[in-house]
Amino acid sequence: MNTPSAAPTTPAPAAPATAPAAGAPTGPGRRGALGPVGLVLAGGISVQFGGALAVSLMPRVGALGVVSLRLLVAAIVLIAICRPSVRGHSRADWNTVIVFGLTMAAMNGLFYQAVARIPLGPAVTLEVLGPLALSVITSRRAVNLLWAGLALGGVFLLGRGGFSSLDPAGVAFALGAGAMWAAYIVFSARTGRRFPQADGLALAMVVAAVAFLPLGIAGSGTRLLVPTTIALGAAVAVLSSVLPYTLELLALRRLPASTFAILMSLEPAVAATAGFLVLDQSLSLPESLAIALVIAASMGAVRTQIGRGKATTLQPAPDA
Repeated sequence: MNTPSAAPTTPAPAAPATAPAAGAPTGPGRRGALGPVGLVLAGGISVQFGGALAVSLMPRVGALGVVSLRLLVAAIVLIAICRPSVRGHSRADWNTVIVFGLTMAAMNGLFYQAVARIPLGPAVTLEVLGPLALSVITSRRAVNLLWAGLALGGVFLLGRGGFSSLDPAGVAFALGAGAMWAAYIVFSARTGRRFPQADGLALAMVVAAVAFLPLGIAGSGTRLLVPTTIALGAAVAVLSSVLPYTLELLALRRLPASTFAILMSLEPAVAATAGFLVLDQSLSLPESLAIALVIAASMGAVRTQIGRGKATTLQPAPDA
């Protein structure tokens, strides 16, 4: 997945319609926006090809082992880079970051269980339904029924009317990962408000790694200590977590949040491409159409949120 990627100090990580609230753009033209757009696209490609690499690593250590290695290496790297302070935080701060970390662990665990059973493209498509549902619910606009209908049409096509072509357990895991992605968005926003810079993300990643490590050890044992496996797990962590987080943080300094969210809506297509190129996972015509419908629904929901935000900004601030 995606994993889903995050801008730690902003409300929404890589997710349709609830993208991180970047600082107010300075009005770059199209040429000026190419740089940050390229960074976001590079981050999305990195995430999905990291996911493809993770699938190829699963025969060595299983899905639980891959998640453990990814979270552990990402936690070590982020702690080394961010050096977050553990002092001066309230009980509520710690409760928030702990729940954020547990949500992150569950999201990754469920997603990798999904891609162990179904192709990467359909897995990410089903996962994106979580953030999309969150966007539709929070928007409370009638037009979002259209986007919900498009998404449901995509789900119907993906399963050809009954998910006969996809492993039911894989579908369930992907939908569970989507629900956790929606929760991740909520707690990412709360963590970003309570911790400076990327400190909250780094601490939450440690919580996720510690929480998931016993599962990885129970499932993979000493296979986690094989040098080649460690190296591949580190590559997954860098491609799926560290690199995209960094690229998106850089991009969000110059890129409007609306543009960021639309770009994130393309993740299912990127995932399908990565699955085809790395894992030789071809898609049928109905599956390709399903992915296109979910992408269209995601983009539509994003545009609806943008319109709502513009309308809101016309109102004077209460304390202005």
